[in-house]
Amino acid sequence: MRVTTVAAVGMAGLALVAVAGCGAGRTNGGGSGGGLVVGTTDKIFSIDPAGSYDAGSSMVQAQIYQQVLNYAPGNATPQPDAARQCSFTAPAVYTCTLRAGLRFANGDPLTAASVKYSFDRVQRIKDPNGPVSLLSNLDHTDAPDATTVAFTLKHADDQTFAQILATPAGQIVDEKVYPADKVLDDDAVVRAKGYSGPYSISSYDKNKLVQYQANSGYQGILGKPRTATVAEKYYASSNNLKLEVQNGNIDVAYRSLTPTDLDSLGKDDKVTVHKGPGGELRYIVFNLNTMPGDTPEQKLAVRKAVASSIDRDALSTQVYRGLYSPAYSFVPQGYPGAIEPYKDLYGAAPDKAAAAKFLTDAGVRTPVQINLQYNPDHYGASGSEEYAAIKSQLEATGLFTVNLQSTEWVTYNKERTKDAYPVYQLGWFPDYPDADDYLLPLVGPDSFPQNHFQDPGIDAQLITEETEPDRNKRLALIQQLQRDLADKFVPIVPLLSGRSVAVARKDVQGVDSTLDLADKFRFGVLSR
Repeated sequence: MRVTTVAAVGMAGLALVAVAGCGAGRTNGGGSGGGLVVGTTDKIFSIDPAGSYDAGSSMVQAQIYQQVLNYAPGNATPQPDAARQCSFTAPAVYTCTLRAGLRFANGDPLTAASVKYSFDRVQRIKDPNGPVSLLSNLDHTDAPDATTVAFTLKHADDQTFAQILATPAGQIVDEKVYPADKVLDDDAVVRAKGYSGPYSISSYDKNKLVQYQANSGYQGILGKPRTATVAEKYYASSNNLKLEVQNGNIDVAYRSLTPTDLDSLGKDDKVTVHKGPGGELRYIVFNLNTMPGDTPEQKLAVRKAVASSIDRDALSTQVYRGLYSPAYSFVPQGYPGAIEPYKDLYGAAPDKAAAAKFLTDAGVRTPVQINLQYNPDHYGASGSEEYAAIKSQLEATGLFTVNLQSTEWVTYNKERTKDAYPVYQLGWFPDYPDADDYLLPLVGPDSFPQNHFQDPGIDAQLITEETEPDRNKRLALIQQLQRDLADKFVPIVPLLSGRSVAVARKDVQGVDSTLDLADKFRFGVLSR
């Protein structure tokens, strides 16, 4: 019997972050006393863990929900949070013992039954906007007593399951509050307080202002928040967010500031620019049912032709001023196992001749009409410039005509799962620091893109790499997966990968500790 015990962890946001101190306009941001005010251009989709899987929603969820395992700031190994300890008690059974006396913010007891209910619920609801794809290897969850939770896996020796428990799929909810078969409305979540994280929500005006109060009953790895009250304010544009930071009306601006904004703020002697490890991936998705092409072979040829026509270097230097790097794989460079098969197969620079050959060989008539949808608010204000450049690049080949359209995130996230967009923009922010997190959620069962891609061979390869205990063999399997996806399927075209950046006022502390590979921005580590 193999027994593996979990130790400590840490994670943080891989996005553009700017932090500034208090000023005369502070009260307009919703803060008071010694609290902090956070600003963002991101949007909340749903704060019920079963109903969302996006950065804006996760920002709120990271503050209020506890997990069996979580990441401590600055550490990339999952550590017990609601649990006291976790280990494999059989090759396909991962068992956790909970801390004693846990309670939700409303006073209800948090027991092993609560944990079982939370995982069962995500799997039962199976919301297309939720994190169910992360639980593809979970067969069932048992709660044999009040403090013991046993996760039975479909495949033994899962090298990633401890990390899965620290993702949005592992957030614990109160079984007395959250319905078993549907997503709970945000206002009901706020009223019922069926969560047990470091903070509780004291006031909620969706996508306008959320106010947090430290949860004195929280027991877990993140500890007592350094700042008792935090207000999060939502902005329509990055320009407004930048002005609020510069004027001192907010303490923190998190997601998203443009490269121009960051250049300007970097010259401000009242702030310090902090840079952390990166993991954001920006990419184009193809809906395999509705994209151009009369046959699967023609659709594949179109995808390959697009992959051969994009100038990633131009996007990196001209749109993002080097803040993002060209991406030629699902897995960003720097992660163990990352390779660049899109560069090998489709070139580091646009290749019109190769693109034309793909289309001609498959009998695709040109120019190909592409309806390309992008989002102007969720992935940063520069997305408009990025997709205008992509349209220009594709049309410059003479092989494509691009109809470019945009939709704001809350609507966009619903419509993309309903086959409304044939070709569209998405971005990925990692849940755990492993190459598997760029593969399983993007191309596995119930994948996040919801683009109708599924292949039994790829599913089998995913299982093999996830359950391979030999590190070198596992990395070789991860590399082969990247090659096969890029060569045989091309369900997405990766564009850019980025690192985390924070601009902090001199008196704000804790920023560096929350800029780590875990991609969770924790209010509790920030202070003045």
